[in-house]
Amino acid sequence: MVEVLAAGGLVMVLALAYWLLLDSDDDNGGGGLMEPALVPIPVRSNDR
Repeated sequence: MVEVLAAGGLVMVLALAYWLLLDSDDDNGGGGLMEPALVPIPVRSNDR
């Protein structure tokens, strides 16, 4: 029974490590949070 729990724990740790090392949505592919993109906002001028 101990061997089954140890094997299951090992599989869970490897699956977690693989999931954390997957390519993320940021530019450098190093994981972590996706950084926001700066989008220009048009501004109306009242110089009539």
